[in-house]
Amino acid sequence: MAVNQNQKNRKSNPMLTKTGKTRLGPLNAAQLTKLLGTSTKPKEKDKIQRALNKLNVAAA
Repeated sequence: MAVNQNQKNRKSNPMLTKTGKTRLGPLNAAQLTKLLGTSTKPKEKDKIQRALNKLNVAAA
């Protein structure tokens, strides 16, 4: 996403970090589970699962 772009040319997107990675914080449980199902990389799946666990602990 952020290949060959500098900060001046980059479009601002609140759901992406500066390097182009997705932000998981503002997503709800349904969105996170959908993202977990569509994700293919094990590292991303672990991050999504941690975010789901954190969300479930906060709700309980």
